[in-house]
Amino acid sequence: MIPEIGHFALILALSLAVCQGVLPLVGAHRDDKALMSVARSTSFGQLFFVMISFGCLIWVFINDDFSVLYVASNSQLSLPTPYKISAVWSAHEGSLLMWILILAIWTAAVAKFNPGIPQKLISRVIGVLGLLSVGFLLFILLTSNPFERLIPAALDGADLNPLLQDPGLVIHPPILYIGYVGFSVAFAFAIAAMISGELDQNWARWTRPWTTLAWLFLTIGIALGSWWAYYELGWGGWWFWDPVENASFMPWLIGTALIHSLAVTERRGLFKSWTLLLAITAFSLSLLGTFLVRSGIIVSVHAFATDPTRGFFILAFLAIVVIGALLLYAWRAPALDSNVGFSPLSRETFLLLNNVLLVIATTLVLFGTLAPLIVEILNGGKISIGAPWFEIAFLIPMIPLVLLLGLGMHTAWRKQSSGPWIRLLRLPAIAAVVIGVALPLMFYERVNLLLIIGCGSAAWIVISSLIQPVRSWSQKKGTAGITRSALGMSIAHLGMGLFVIGVTITSAFGIESDRAMRIGESLEVAGLQFEFRELREVQGPNYKAIEGVLEIRDGGEFIGIVRPQKRQYLVQKNWMTEAGIHPTWNKDLFVALGDEIGDDTWSVRIQYKPMIRFIWIGAFIMAVGGLVTLTDRRYRKVVI
Repeated sequence: MIPEIGHFALILALSLAVCQGVLPLVGAHRDDKALMSVARSTSFGQLFFVMISFGCLIWVFINDDFSVLYVASNSQLSLPTPYKISAVWSAHEGSLLMWILILAIWTAAVAKFNPGIPQKLISRVIGVLGLLSVGFLLFILLTSNPFERLIPAALDGADLNPLLQDPGLVIHPPILYIGYVGFSVAFAFAIAAMISGELDQNWARWTRPWTTLAWLFLTIGIALGSWWAYYELGWGGWWFWDPVENASFMPWLIGTALIHSLAVTERRGLFKSWTLLLAITAFSLSLLGTFLVRSGIIVSVHAFATDPTRGFFILAFLAIVVIGALLLYAWRAPALDSNVGFSPLSRETFLLLNNVLLVIATTLVLFGTLAPLIVEILNGGKISIGAPWFEIAFLIPMIPLVLLLGLGMHTAWRKQSSGPWIRLLRLPAIAAVVIGVALPLMFYERVNLLLIIGCGSAAWIVISSLIQPVRSWSQKKGTAGITRSALGMSIAHLGMGLFVIGVTITSAFGIESDRAMRIGESLEVAGLQFEFRELREVQGPNYKAIEGVLEIRDGGEFIGIVRPQKRQYLVQKNWMTEAGIHPTWNKDLFVALGDEIGDDTWSVRIQYKPMIRFIWIGAFIMAVGGLVTLTDRRYRKVVI
């Protein structure tokens, strides 16, 4: 009965989504307030029924209803309850329902928190979001029903993928999806503006906080995914350049460009056409990521669909949305050009360069992600583009970007006088160069130019991001001397600097050792001694494990103990690696237990990862910067 209720709730949600997608748009066109007022009630009603459906799916998982095919395929009787809940979004059908739920939440939020926005505009925005909901609801009802019955019912389930039986799965996908789907709001605002032909600085001010909020969640989601890959997959890396990882990274890059472009449009009324194009592109890349994950055309630990019917559906939906938006853009964009100018030495110039470099970076990642697929489709055979290519290609636009970043944030709008600007940044630039040379020498006697550039760029971003807040505090103005928007920008850039430090140092000075070790044997890595003390058996709720115990010492002084495991899950019988990590603020000591070689000898991977935590600390500080920006007074009037 519960599965039927969940399925019927989706049908009711679809009917309301159709009303939400059609009636407000018609009402805005006819200036019919009655039809426009339908937007709010239908968005709330759709959210209500989608929540019922999602709740029903959670219920059948918690209660082990193996008469539902999706439950039988992704759960099991002895699976811990938190993982039964997270199993709801662990595969295609449930994650698609979560996408629909999050889209409904975003839509209801826009319908609720919109003071000061004209009724026509908000009606068009909600109408566009309703049409997007129609597409996804049709997708799930026609090709991906999560409530499909299994007859006869299974006695037990096939279990959740062991890789996904981890706390990271509980929080990473929902947060990532909130950011992913959130760019639909910026897209809807762009489409609404192009339908009306009206785009001014107020439009940018209304759009910017929603875009920043989506970017904030996507930043956290990507960071959590990187952290999960680092400790769960057993190889010690923090980024694979996997096609599905790239699929979330590309919207983030364009979303970052969009936030900066919106700042120019809001402040100066410039870059209107460019801002619209970025809003379209950000959401289009989110849809492309959905296609890559759900089409079955790629192999990835993150992908979970192999049915080509679903791939064709989402590809058709992607084509309709993107082509329709671009046609509308081609019609309206020429009329949006502004005659307002700016000096070559101005904040507008630096933000424009910022946008161009971010777009170049996105294009390179997109090429590396899709090129193997395109070559294979054209019968050109199989090619592989791996991490070395991405790392080199990505550095090409990123090096000038981080150097320009510190310059632009201290440049005036419209026109900057060169004298005061040079005096302000001269000492920070010298300090960054000195640190860029000195910091690597603290770790290693021989350095190269790329390493100096990386450390110097990180120091440059950190120092330049602190100038404005420090000046405000030194003048005893505190936060009163700087707007929340400017403070948030400084914090976000500080996070970027720490991220660059983490990436540079851990990439240059990380040490990895794969060795065979017997119980009682010691191995030295990075001047530390790792002693293999013992092996023992561990029994989990739905797995059994062999756990190694390694003691870490530094010159005889006890540092800590790590306990890497090899787990075998009871249903799927897969052996999985659980790394043992000893973290400190400036380094990680990472140990993974491999296979038994024989005679009480095991393969062991030991890694020394200096400053790797700065990667995730920096990402979360970037997100905090976005949050601080949202508290700016002019956005509080819009969103709250």
